[in-house]
Amino acid sequence: MGHEHEDMVWRSAAVETILKLRRSALTRTESEPVGIGDISGRVLATSIVAEQDIPATDYATMDGYAVNASDEYPLSIVDEEVFPEDEPPSLDDGQAVEIATGAPLPEAANAVLKREESTVEDGQLDGPRIEPGTYTYARGSNVRAGERLFEAGERLSAKDAILLGDLGYDEVSVAERFSVGILATGTEIHEGRRDDLDSAMLAALVRSWGHEPTYEGTVPDDYEAVEAAIADLADGHDVVLTTGGTSVGHKDYVIRALANLGTVHFHRVRVRPGKPIAAATVGEKENTVAFAIPGKPLGAHTITTLVARPFFTGSSFLPTVDATMGSAVDLGPKGFEYAVPVVFDGDTAVPLGHADSRLHVYNHQFDPSVLSSTTRATRADGFILTESSLSAGETVSVVPYPVLE
Repeated sequence: MGHEHEDMVWRSAAVETILKLRRSALTRTESEPVGIGDISGRVLATSIVAEQDIPATDYATMDGYAVNASDEYPLSIVDEEVFPEDEPPSLDDGQAVEIATGAPLPEAANAVLKREESTVEDGQLDGPRIEPGTYTYARGSNVRAGERLFEAGERLSAKDAILLGDLGYDEVSVAERFSVGILATGTEIHEGRRDDLDSAMLAALVRSWGHEPTYEGTVPDDYEAVEAAIADLADGHDVVLTTGGTSVGHKDYVIRALANLGTVHFHRVRVRPGKPIAAATVGEKENTVAFAIPGKPLGAHTITTLVARPFFTGSSFLPTVDATMGSAVDLGPKGFEYAVPVVFDGDTAVPLGHADSRLHVYNHQFDPSVLSSTTRATRADGFILTESSLSAGETVSVVPYPVLE
């Protein structure tokens, strides 16, 4: 491998660094209470430990009769019925009581004989033998008192409101959203000769990850201007996202500015497209995290979701779906992960940009440099992350784009 590649890091190492930066950033973030109906995408500020068993008593999961499964039939039926809102009666040996789904079991009962299997005559119950625990929801079978169920720093979702509500929470303490300043670099963008295609996309990503982006404008390719703009944003935001100026061209000043303002933790990750990404800490006491995102639109989206997303969400998990590769795709130099965009045609993954697709950017060898500039490639359904060439007809794992947002 050439010397120019030696300072690159693999995505796994970059993500490990990013998660450390996230943990550090969360320690500096204030917390606020939110109702459990508003928790989706928010980050839990404190761990949550169960204070009691759930359920607090044994419950019936079927309409029928609460019984002690070791008693012999016939059983004498107590003259009442237990509903979910009731306190259950005491049962003596050889007794049963009619019970509704969701109602608490009497202390002496350990099973429910469902109504359809029951025979009642003259106040006596008969039926088949059943095992203890039949049609019951046992005390503490869901949650045991003292169990740690949620961790501080965990990103919550809508489904978490179910368990939190069962634990008795109307609201929880969450970290305040990260304030994110987005800065586009490049004289051609600053002077309006080329559209800024990255900033709106980055703002939408940050917002989908539960944080608060602010577009802070543009800056030309002038070192002093770039450094001053980043320094100013670092004073007012938890995170700074810059676009463009991350490579090694004569006017690529962002990495140098970040190094002068703080510490660059890595620059260039072994992923194509999107390789020139950098992560740094800048500002007073280096308390602001900065991501320098390369300027080509598809490459910017790809590398931001693969490398920066864990900072905002706490997760680097990439769910995939299996598909059959529609065309063979060769790759470039070894030592990289390649994100190959595809569209689904039924169960077939068609590489978008390949000569066989509606967008013809390359013939057989994947061309991440050109493809990452091609805005139509954003119509892909997902991408295949691979270090090896792909053969037509092989089963591939596709990362669907919706799971990243």
